Amino acid sequence: MDQTDPARLTADLIRCPSVTPQEGGALVLLEDVLGAAGFECTRVDRAGVANLFARWGRKGHPNTFGFNGHTDVVPVGDAAAWTADPFGAETRNGFLFGRGATDMKSGVAAFAAAAVDFVKATPPDGAIVLAITGDEEGDATDGTAALLDWMAREGEAMAACLVGEPTCPERMGEMIKIGRRGSLTAWFTMTGVQGHSAYPHRARNPLPALVRLLDRLASHELDTGTQHFDPSTLAIVTIDTGNPATNVIPAQASATVNIRFNDAHSGQGLTDWLRREADSVARAFGVEAAMRVRISGESFLTPPGPLSDLVATAVEAETGIRPVLSTSGGTSDARFVKDHCPVVEFGLVGQTMHQVDERVELAQIHRLKAIYSRILHDYFA
Repeated sequence: MDQTDPARLTADLIRCPSVTPQEGGALVLLEDVLGAAGFECTRVDRAGVANLFARWGRKGHPNTFGFNGHTDVVPVGDAAAWTADPFGAETRNGFLFGRGATDMKSGVAAFAAAAVDFVKATPPDGAIVLAITGDEEGDATDGTAALLDWMAREGEAMAACLVGEPTCPERMGEMIKIGRRGSLTAWFTMTGVQGHSAYPHRARNPLPALVRLLDRLASHELDTGTQHFDPSTLAIVTIDTGNPATNVIPAQASATVNIRFNDAHSGQGLTDWLRREADSVARAFGVEAAMRVRISGESFLTPPGPLSDLVATAVEAETGIRPVLSTSGGTSDARFVKDHCPVVEFGLVGQTMHQVDERVELAQIHRLKAIYSRILHDYFA
């Protein structure tokens, strides 16, 4: 079987049931494919998470181009709602069905196939690195972060990196990601005194305090956007009391908010603001406030320049579309790579990712390989 056919390689990867944190055989398959093409492959597993580092060329070469991606996938959800086996890689009407077809086994297959073909046909003066994780859809603490930690210890480095996540909203080639918003989740708990609802003066109700806090947070304008970013957003995602009784004032109430923030903020700055707001409301209502925060990633930007121009030129040459440079969407592993080297993201149309009947157009996989091949050619030219 021709493993440099990206559609076939995508299908083979889909057949590997690599639901986070299971490796499912996907990285074993890629190690076989890349190793046979002369890539030096190393498993960089950490805390039960499988990761693969593959390099063609000399270690430490200053002219090293890298690709980053993941082979883990989200759960299938309601399997009965699928019209195809989620891990069957069924082809129908020009589409390949399966969990991970879009996010992002097709992207990994395309850059792996492009890299293999490139080093065989035109061995470059430099090196190519593929850093592939099995922990992007999970906590991501032992995935790309582990690969980068290992690279730092071993003297491995990339001069530039492309993450193969789906980036195009509707048409192939329309968008490159040059940065991402930061993400912060905050859990609040207000604690008062439980009591009978007919005698509220004998209780201390935490719910009015929590509601007031959430209103203050949701009504606050974080910013109006920056040069490369849309305005930051705060969403209330859950409110919980666990109180089934209508005649009881509960002792506690909790809520969770998620903030997606641009480069006008830092995670610490937002944490400090949330703490001040929670403490102020708690004092006003005579209750206690507790807060826990998780910062999934800071906002970052790779300024428009040589790397984004390289990718945009290749995309336009293969699709006829000049992509816009965007920082929209959620988080990705580029948030880790940006501390190592300049990084941008480009991949397929992502309309069906994480959905039932996730699928990818076969022609798009081949076009994506052609774009990645052109990027390698132009980078090493």
